[in-house]
Amino acid sequence: MNAILKSAPADRATAGPLDSTEVRHDGQYLDLGSIRVPAIDNVGVKLEVEEATGKPIAVTLETGSWSIQLQAFAAPRSEGVWTEVKGQLAESINSQGGQTEERVGSLGPELIAKLPVANEAGAVVGTRLARFVGVDGPRWFLRGVISGAALTDPKAAADADDLFRAVVVHRSEVPMPPKDLLPIQIPGQAPQVTSL
Repeated sequence: MNAILKSAPADRATAGPLDSTEVRHDGQYLDLGSIRVPAIDNVGVKLEVEEATGKPIAVTLETGSWSIQLQAFAAPRSEGVWTEVKGQLAESINSQGGQTEERVGSLGPELIAKLPVANEAGAVVGTRLARFVGVDGPRWFLRGVISGAALTDPKAAADADDLFRAVVVHRSEVPMPPKDLLPIQIPGQAPQVTSL
């Protein structure tokens, strides 16, 4: 089987998104476990929580007019996962009546999606646009879903890319299957230790 090449900007190791071992400056970061986000005054941070378990499953960074939802996943050291994940995303969105367009952006290959929006009865009442970006790092993969003004306004789009690149991913040495979600931690809470 052919190894899947990593998908990342050529300057990822210096311009981000960085691995926690690559950080060479003393910026202020909010530590959310596997995802560390820069502390920026006009950017709100919200955790998306899985209802059934109460566990955080995504971090959303919000400005007044656009947002980025972030998730970090385990990945092999030598192979990328974004190419495969991007294909699965497109298939899933298209099968639900959405539309996708693949293009190459400043972060590499990305997916522009027109997602169906349903009302409470399940009837499709419209669509919303989203931009899926992904970067393969050392032993991790970071996915962002950008929505709002950053899809149409070039300045907001550049700001969204800069914010995505400012994220730091921390992967512990604990072995994990590829594509498993890296744990997100609520600030101030000690990591949960469970025995198998």
